[in-house]
Amino acid sequence: MRARLWGTRGSLASPGPETVRYGGHTSCVEVRGGDGTVLILDAGTGIQPLGATLGPEVKELHILLTHLHMDHIQGLGFFKPLFREDAVVHIWGPISAKRHLRDRLARYMSPPLFPVSLRDLPCLLVVHDVSSERFQAGGITVDADLVCHPGPTLGYRLSEGGKALAYLPDHEPALGARTFPQEPSWTSGFGLMDGADLLIHDTQYTSAEYQEHVGWGHSALDQALAVAALARVQRLVTFHHDPSHSDEQLDELHGTIPPELPFEVIPGQEGAVFEVE
Repeated sequence: MRARLWGTRGSLASPGPETVRYGGHTSCVEVRGGDGTVLILDAGTGIQPLGATLGPEVKELHILLTHLHMDHIQGLGFFKPLFREDAVVHIWGPISAKRHLRDRLARYMSPPLFPVSLRDLPCLLVVHDVSSERFQAGGITVDADLVCHPGPTLGYRLSEGGKALAYLPDHEPALGARTFPQEPSWTSGFGLMDGADLLIHDTQYTSAEYQEHVGWGHSALDQALAVAALARVQRLVTFHHDPSHSDEQLDELHGTIPPELPFEVIPGQEGAVFEVE
């Protein structure tokens, strides 16, 4: 698998000269399987430039939504393949006891919030409600599980050829813990992260900022480092950067990472490409 970051920002798109290196687009990651499978993690504003690169040779693709907060779906209506009659687009996302995923997405993609209704898209759109389960997206095996974040929220583990990528962009595993990390069986998302070759994980806050945002559904950098060590991952990519953090502030934050860790830490920047092989 090959992963490319198209959007690394959390909560709100924040383009500008102070965010040019880490990027201002919200959550979106492109994953290409060895057999050509195109899989997209979340549909934040980063999905718009991604969609512009997908030509007519891409006939079928999969979009995996972790949850339906606006920063993770706001780019969906600007994704070009949705407007191609020859395209087959699968959208996977968290199940709800109240409404099907298609109905919940239609609340965003309909007037007055958006000029084009979901039902009017010319592509063949297949919407899948997902709970904690395993499914196949082309040649990639996907494990999904609910994780700690307000509202129904999934984390994903993508596997191919014995290698695994874990994606938990909005995640607060330290919530309610007197000490952290706890035992694996008590740690949100552990099964998805365990032994992953690449973990893309929420690092929105500094430790001080987290104390003012407990229960908001996000992690401080030191918590992400702790859970990555617990899960024995090979590489950790920081993600879901706070919209108020400039490139310089993020450099300073990453400068606090201890030099000797049992895994590699890579600052998540738009355009970065990772091989998982």
